[in-house]
Amino acid sequence: MIVSERTAVPARAGRAIRLGRGERFRIVDLAGAQVGDLFAFGYDGRPVLTEFLSASHTRAHTDRVFPAIGDDFVTNRRRPILRLVADDSPGRHDLLIAACDPERYAALGVPDHPSCAQNLVDALDRLDLVCDVPVPQPVNVFMNVPVADDGTLRWLPAPTAPGDSITFEAMTDCVVVVSACPQDLTGINGTEPSALAIDCLGVEH
Repeated sequence: MIVSERTAVPARAGRAIRLGRGERFRIVDLAGAQVGDLFAFGYDGRPVLTEFLSASHTRAHTDRVFPAIGDDFVTNRRRPILRLVADDSPGRHDLLIAACDPERYAALGVPDHPSCAQNLVDALDRLDLVCDVPVPQPVNVFMNVPVADDGTLRWLPAPTAPGDSITFEAMTDCVVVVSACPQDLTGINGTEPSALAIDCLGVEH
């Protein structure tokens, strides 16, 4: 599909876009080995957002720990909001890990560190929107945190190469936020965090 508009997501920052039902968008890992925290909110034109993509509700809906092509992501009201329609990456994406936040970095000894939680707030503010719920657990695209047989988690670098991407379709009018995760203490973003891009693809005909 032809890219109608590209939104740059700088390293360690977040950006938000509005989408109508049926529109598609692609998240592109520009340099490789970069995790993106993906949030989505139902949007009816009002500035306060209360319905959000819920990872926990989605796991119950899909019967999967990790997403696959064709899966619908549902909200806290159990309504489909996004559908995974294409994946040109190694296919490692996470539905388990919370967004990094100031408290996480304070515990790691760097209290003034950028975070995906704050990136969400800042990105919505750029559109004069506010999330009226606690920071939702995101879909962590390109994030490689496998679950071992003994139930433990491993924090591995994102396996993506430059230009790898994942594509979603909006199942309802929504606002999508992508944060280029600033985590540089666990190794999930390779040697250092880098930029992402959001490509708006329009409606498939």
